[in-house]
Amino acid sequence: MQQNYENIKDTGTELFAISSENVSLTKNTTEKEGLTYPVLADTNKDVINAYNVLDQTDETIARPSAYIIAQDGTVAWKSLDSFASRVPTATILSELGKL
Repeated sequence: MQQNYENIKDTGTELFAISSENVSLTKNTTEKEGLTYPVLADTNKDVINAYNVLDQTDETIARPSAYIIAQDGTVAWKSLDSFASRVPTATILSELGKL
């Protein structure tokens, strides 16, 4: 995602990630990985549970997923990926182009 962050922003959208780690660990991961997009800490897993992406094999983490939320707040597209498999950024860019 980081490699295509500017391409995503060029579509007029914003990318952000949600982590189940606490704020300190999330910040460390963001800095270590050189991420320039926002990464939000969801320690209580409120958002993770709201979007039903809690990993059923390890309830301490979310399973890889991607959502495109339209300006009216509706889910325009989503991908709920299998463990350790993420949707390619090219797919997300393609879906953004359809909006």
